[in-house]
Amino acid sequence: MKILALVPGGIGDQLLFFPTLETLTHQYPHAAIDVIVEPRAKTAYRVCKYVREVLTFDYKDSNSMADYLNLLGVIRDREYDIALTLGRRWTVGLLLWLNGIPVRVGYNNSWLISNPVALKTEQYAAWMYHDLLRGLGIQSPCPPMKINVPKEDINWAETEQQRLEIQGQGYILIHGGSSQLAQSKGIDKIYPVPKWQRIVDEIVRKQPDLPIVLLQGPEDGEWVSKMMNVCTSLKVIMPPDIGKLAATIAGANLMLCTDSAPMHLAVAVGTYTIALFGPTEAKKLLPPNSDRAFGVQSPTGIIADIQPENILEQMWRG
Repeated sequence: MKILALVPGGIGDQLLFFPTLETLTHQYPHAAIDVIVEPRAKTAYRVCKYVREVLTFDYKDSNSMADYLNLLGVIRDREYDIALTLGRRWTVGLLLWLNGIPVRVGYNNSWLISNPVALKTEQYAAWMYHDLLRGLGIQSPCPPMKINVPKEDINWAETEQQRLEIQGQGYILIHGGSSQLAQSKGIDKIYPVPKWQRIVDEIVRKQPDLPIVLLQGPEDGEWVSKMMNVCTSLKVIMPPDIGKLAATIAGANLMLCTDSAPMHLAVAVGTYTIALFGPTEAKKLLPPNSDRAFGVQSPTGIIADIQPENILEQMWRG
């Protein structure tokens, strides 16, 4: 059996889809599972053991007819038995129908989707994605998000801890960046540096021997520079890929972050996490009733309006 999943979105969306892939693997242990994701999200599958092949297609691009015909050919050549799509565009349903895939599962209830599923957007996103399996008659609960970190990435993280002189003593990890895509859409997920400074100063006052490490991604250079200017005792780590990023997060005592892919990785590896939410909703992006991951929601929808005291209160409570 061959199964295809079409999963638009970034790395965070892929991580939230991992529990669905896990259940699929358990239900169809001999099936080959492929995914089609946006190019920016392909790296997520470095830490996923459930997928045979990762194909790419820019769902959000202004695709020409030639682009869709090329994708049509790629799918047709592989002769899938089942397709699941998270997208709700009618063009995706048409694409799967034209390919002759007999079982087509999706949220769209048009005739192009053979097995439609109710879309429940108010729940945790991983549960919402997992609901697609009801279209295959699978009623099992959604498992926790898990990832598979390569040994070489764990070794890299341990070497970096030695370099930073934090191995064996634990550390607090802070990630305060936001993707350029989110910023281009006007979604502000960057917490102000002066407020981060107040949090860092309080941590240093209460736990002066506990290292604080900034997590720098490809788009976080400006934020990290500003943080280092006001908090000179901070250390910086720059994992080059998602596996090494996950290993770095797994070694931390605490992850302080905004809504981001590193937040989902922290949930997956079980690091105690406090995440800040402005325009996005914590209840949709963090597992309900978790004793390891907590969201601090802005009362106004503007992340800058979260008071440092609220974050510190959650920290010391944990």
